[in-house]
Amino acid sequence: MIGTSLCRWAMSYFAVAIAWLLLAEVLIVAGFGFPNHDIGGPDTLVIVHLISIGWLSTVLCGALFQFVPVLAARSLYAERWTLPALALLTLGLTVLLAGFLGLGGHISGPPWLLPVGAGLLIAGFALVVANLGMTLWSARPLPGPARFVAGGLACICVTAAFGGMFSLVLSGTGVGAQWPDLLVSGVPIHAIAGLGGWLTFTAMGVSYRLLAMFMLAPDGDVRLGRLAWLAGIIALAIGLVGGVLALWRMTGLNLALLLAAAAALLSLAAYGRDVLGLYRTRKRRALELNTRMSLVALASLVAAAILGAAFVATGSFPSHVGALVFLVAFGWLTGLVLANLYKIVPFLTWLETYGPVMGRVPTPRVQDLVAERRALKWFVLFFAGSWAATLMLLIEAPLGFRVAVAVVMVATLGLSEEFIRARRLADVAEPLRLPTGAAAPHLLISRN
Repeated sequence: MIGTSLCRWAMSYFAVAIAWLLLAEVLIVAGFGFPNHDIGGPDTLVIVHLISIGWLSTVLCGALFQFVPVLAARSLYAERWTLPALALLTLGLTVLLAGFLGLGGHISGPPWLLPVGAGLLIAGFALVVANLGMTLWSARPLPGPARFVAGGLACICVTAAFGGMFSLVLSGTGVGAQWPDLLVSGVPIHAIAGLGGWLTFTAMGVSYRLLAMFMLAPDGDVRLGRLAWLAGIIALAIGLVGGVLALWRMTGLNLALLLAAAAALLSLAAYGRDVLGLYRTRKRRALELNTRMSLVALASLVAAAILGAAFVATGSFPSHVGALVFLVAFGWLTGLVLANLYKIVPFLTWLETYGPVMGRVPTPRVQDLVAERRALKWFVLFFAGSWAATLMLLIEAPLGFRVAVAVVMVATLGLSEEFIRARRLADVAEPLRLPTGAAAPHLLISRN
């Protein structure tokens, strides 16, 4: 990637996303939302959208703007669209959250806040999908990891479409009154498209490339990768298309969801085996902290799959869905993202600062921008807190859940400091910090 153009606003996406994550954690610790309130209530919707849109979607968009060009071996279609997309996503989420707060009686606001916020979010995601979609379109036929991203982009379109319809129903406007049963029947489709398709399926594709690149591993098994992608696409197609047909015909979703779950388990099994193959065939024998923590996040995904299958088999899935979603959102997705950010931030900082002078003056290694021993304790706290919080939800202990999330919040703050230190070159030895010709990076903006 020496000489690769850096996305100017990727660091801003990361910073905004972490701010949303910390806000969500603060609210959870304060007892806002589930399990202290109804899982489908307005307060819980605030937390869900802070995490799914504010944190996970924003950080994923920033990462994709940097790494889709790497996957596709093409320049980003429109770099100038990245800042307006961030502005629309941030403003849209703010208005949407205000609408939820008004719905819960916390503030006094007009009913149109929800559809306006949803409209702004749809516009922001439209810019993201168009930008990344055109970049991928120019690289046809797509390499394996890029096909996961393409599937994820299709799913965010479905997620946004259902979210827009939900906002009309919840706002009580006449336009949404004709869909009275949409909230009950459409939420599983919305969740499958967002959590399963956009967030998880895209994360699988990006992690394929990042793990191989950072471990100096050869590409994964082509057959396993194809099976993981194909089974995942089938799972999403059954879940989404079958769900929409069931909603249209007013029949139950159980059969569609069961078939989708079976295909999803096959996809995850193939993906997990392929990722373990990357670890075994890597050339960098000493695993760096980010790859070790990515493996821990993968273990959380395996645990979530096993728990989900057990809950379905015992008929207790509805009563434990909150705990399962939390484990997926924090143990798997957030853990994976934080682990990769711990490498991405110093890696991009190194490219920006030392790439232009590489070969002309002595420069530090990427590993010299971080202190793994110091950061390890924050990852241990994060995963321990995430698993403890999941356990507290399973045994219905709200106070214990809040205490566990407080531990997660402390770990998030600690890791945020590590990212800032890497960006500030704080851990680089003085003789190598800024050699002749190198310029210190800005905190939130990259030179491209």
